[in-house]
Amino acid sequence: MGDRWRIEVDRSVCIGSAQCVNRAPDAFRLDSARQSHPVEPDADAGEQVLAAAENCPVEAIVITVLGSGEPVFPPEE
Repeated sequence: MGDRWRIEVDRSVCIGSAQCVNRAPDAFRLDSARQSHPVEPDADAGEQVLAAAENCPVEAIVITVLGSGEPVFPPEE
């Protein structure tokens, strides 16, 4: 069984570019204010979700390993 992730979007940072929706349309949606939010905050680990986080122009997406809280994105420096 693979990792499960907690996906969060910092709505104070999100600019509504929709890059996350373009990269992972099953994982993210824009609301009426053009703010992103995860479809399911707890989801299976996946390349599309990681690509969405990596391509967010303002790094508004934070991914951690569910349970341990270990950072997936952005990585610890």
